[in-house]
Amino acid sequence: MTTERTYIMIKPDGVQRGLMGDIIKRFEQKGFKMVAMKFMQPSEKLLSEHYADLSKKPFFPGLVKFMATSPVCCMVWEGQGAVATGRQMLGETDPAKSKPGTIRGDFCIHIGRNICHGSDSVESANKEIALWFKPEELVDWTPTEQQWIYE
Repeated sequence: MTTERTYIMIKPDGVQRGLMGDIIKRFEQKGFKMVAMKFMQPSEKLLSEHYADLSKKPFFPGLVKFMATSPVCCMVWEGQGAVATGRQMLGETDPAKSKPGTIRGDFCIHIGRNICHGSDSVESANKEIALWFKPEELVDWTPTEQQWIYE
């Protein structure tokens, strides 16, 4: 079985709305394994680095400023197809285009308050995980239910 890791971040609006438990529960219920989590107040410098690919977009300054307004919940999830499945679970970036049953489809209305970030490729997941976590913060473990999730 080939597994991969993805980076999922609950943004300030998700934290302030008390949705962390609901979001974590969905990833656990899906069968993904959490290998790291931290609750932190990110600096604008860290956020600018994280969103560097969007730095030329007109909304970039507002995005960084918003993301620095409140703590975020940073997580690394592992499993087969974790990146693509994680993105499907989150729904479209624009919540108005997200299907019911997705995180954004169930909990969001406006694109500027879409409560979560999820890596869009294995490459970006690896980069984001390295940006937000030290190697020693990633826990290698085997959940007992793994035998009930994978053949």
